[in-house]
Amino acid sequence: MGQPTHAQNWWRSAVIYQVYVRSFADGDGDGTGDLAGVRAKLPYLAELGVDALWFNPWYLSPMKDGGYDVADYRVIEPAFGTLAEAEKLIAEAKELGIRTLVDIVPNHVSDQHPWFRAALAGGPERELFHFRPGRGEHGELPPNDWPSQFAGSAEPVWTRLPDGTWYLHLFTPEQPDLNWAHPAVRQEHEEILRFWFERGVAGVRIDSAALLAKDPDLPDFVEGRDPHPYVDRDELHDIYRSWRTVADAYDGIFVGEVWLPDTERFARYLRPDELHTAFNFSFLSCPWDAGRLRTSIDETLAEHAPVGAPATWVLCNHDVTRTVTRYGRADSGFDFATKAFGTPTDLALGTRRARAGALLSLALPGAVYLYQGEELGLPEAEIPRDRIQDPMHFRSGGTDPGRDGCRVPLPWTADAPYAGFGGEPWLPQPSGWSAYAADLQAADPGSMLSLYRAALTIRPEFGDGPLSWLPTPEGVLAFARPGQEGRLLCVVNLADAPADLPAHSRLLLGSGPLDPQGRLPKDTAAWLRG
Repeated sequence: MGQPTHAQNWWRSAVIYQVYVRSFADGDGDGTGDLAGVRAKLPYLAELGVDALWFNPWYLSPMKDGGYDVADYRVIEPAFGTLAEAEKLIAEAKELGIRTLVDIVPNHVSDQHPWFRAALAGGPERELFHFRPGRGEHGELPPNDWPSQFAGSAEPVWTRLPDGTWYLHLFTPEQPDLNWAHPAVRQEHEEILRFWFERGVAGVRIDSAALLAKDPDLPDFVEGRDPHPYVDRDELHDIYRSWRTVADAYDGIFVGEVWLPDTERFARYLRPDELHTAFNFSFLSCPWDAGRLRTSIDETLAEHAPVGAPATWVLCNHDVTRTVTRYGRADSGFDFATKAFGTPTDLALGTRRARAGALLSLALPGAVYLYQGEELGLPEAEIPRDRIQDPMHFRSGGTDPGRDGCRVPLPWTADAPYAGFGGEPWLPQPSGWSAYAADLQAADPGSMLSLYRAALTIRPEFGDGPLSWLPTPEGVLAFARPGQEGRLLCVVNLADAPADLPAHSRLLLGSGPLDPQGRLPKDTAAWLRG
């Protein structure tokens, strides 16, 4: 057997652009982003230089949790379009050299899913979920005390039905958990995978990938208990080995959403016969601090090395505070538990750091995930309380601002209504949003969009070689990677004073200008040819 070709290994160093369809572009003017809007913007994405698109769930859904409550995996949500349009989008993107990844949500379905509706009617489909009698003298207490998966929420994970039984939902009551011990659940999901692979998708992102399997006894939650009753259970690996067989038949790939503090257990999901890649949440949540960023990078590369899997790097996604805002705060890390209304932000500082952070992440070995609007330098929007839709806000009792602030519809055209998004957006755009419009930035060589376009043009030169750190003063990160035409260097200055650049033959790209002495200013990054 020969060595895998670059085309077969595309995912190891790809830049994958995350599309949250509802907020990307509105093609029919109804205020909701749709597949027609995405198709119209494919030339923009091709010019940006991304390798693939990852779509958040675009399936039939009541939208109780932004589409992560799926009613039918084989039907496109009508607000977004049709299955025929999805097939056209996949094909048209492929013609431009852009692959497509879809999102699968295997832990739960919508309460409007046919299986759950049949279960509520008392049918045998109850076996496909977790129905239990309650505790207490009259069954009035939940079957166990598991905590909600929504951070900061004290809401129960059990809902009682009129007949007195309870059903499990780690997220909202509208998202009942599936029983993965039942063979019909496994068979259905493998058929769903085949359905989308046969329509030309190149890969699948797996939501909440470590939560599917539950202890069959559903015991009370005990801090530190091993194994955990519903996180990272050993039974999961047999599921993903079976999925891998399906993917391999189509040359498809998986990326798992796996939040685990144990690096050894995390790496198990990336063994050669399981998932191809997994999201790196350590880097995403890391503050703008040289020492902590270097530790996160080192630990990430070390945990992937034993299984030969590529790392993934991401600064932001549809669930977390946008990078420009996060990096402009006193606490520049990210933690769901600390989100609060009215947190002071220095957007100029955050933008400088986000530009440098972009060059840092894009120079690292592995794949990069770019959330829509990050290339425009969008800040987190403060949504008026009466317009918030995210269930995280409501399940927190109104203390958590929720995730809507990073989901505000994109600005495309500065002088068009609603900044060129389409109709009146489903979430309000802040005043001044048009200043971030893509058409303005495309004409400005100093814009965030121009920086990303330049970086994605150069990035293939880094190849997939290893990283070696260079000696630097405290607060400065510098590493070398073997490029296609000689050594390439990335230097990021997080110190308070300007930093001297290491010996180099050429400055390839900077997140900002050098100072008059040719030094790298604070909160600035540079790519150099060695």
